[in-house]
Amino acid sequence: MHPNHRVRGTGGWLLLAAVTACLPAVAQRDPSGEWAPRFHEDQPERIPGPEIGDYLGLPITDAARLRGDSWDASLLTLPEHQCKPHPADYGPRGPANLRIWQEIDKATQQLIAYHTHISWQAPERTIWMDGRPHPPEYAAHTWQGFSTGKWEGDMLTVTTTHLKIGWIRRNGIPRSDRATLIEHWIRHENYLTLVSIVHDPVYLTEPFLRTTDWVMDADQQIAPYPCESVEEVERPVGAVPHHLPGTNTFLSEFPARYGLAPQAARGGAETMYPEYQLKLKAAGKSAPAR
Repeated sequence: MHPNHRVRGTGGWLLLAAVTACLPAVAQRDPSGEWAPRFHEDQPERIPGPEIGDYLGLPITDAARLRGDSWDASLLTLPEHQCKPHPADYGPRGPANLRIWQEIDKATQQLIAYHTHISWQAPERTIWMDGRPHPPEYAAHTWQGFSTGKWEGDMLTVTTTHLKIGWIRRNGIPRSDRATLIEHWIRHENYLTLVSIVHDPVYLTEPFLRTTDWVMDADQQIAPYPCESVEEVERPVGAVPHHLPGTNTFLSEFPARYGLAPQAARGGAETMYPEYQLKLKAAGKSAPAR
């Protein structure tokens, strides 16, 4: 073979290698874009909001149940509670018109991070994609926490720690600041699905899983969300709306309205599974006549 042929052949391989290095992995599905939420799943909980005392299907501890029983919706009228954003694990569940964009290193053209913006209260989040470690446990906790991501095939898996205390459900069921959030972002063409799994050693006895969906909306424009707290209710200085243990008379309304067994409405891991219905039937048959 002529030496020039070898040179040209080597150059071709080098060119091919350089071009290939610039291309993303074929399996990855970039979630960047404007996404409009879909509320066909869990709509009553996500839009009008859950009912007081509805803990059905939640793998909660006794401590979480007590927090829920003590919660009073008037708490949200306090100025310090009016402009709180939803934390990272709950933010996608609400009015969550979503924007996702890439941060690219100018010199290397490598992906550094994904950023997200959600319409309600305008929280912004960074998902680091450059392999950096999570900070030590004593580092500051925030509403959005500290997130790192990695690709698993065409699925973006995100791990979030350092979250401030938040909520599992908007009727007082809490999520502690020791929780870890695992997310799987999955794009199917113009549809985006988020599978979120909360691990909380304080308020959950099992991982708690939810899914949320969006559809691509190239014309979506997310408006600003300025928030200013005001005094909505006159009350004594230092007063915090609450219910003392055993005094919340609203807890019985939810099971009574839907004909549910009161113990089912109290939640717990076993209420997540179909077999719990058999337990309720057996308890009903063995209950003495009244």
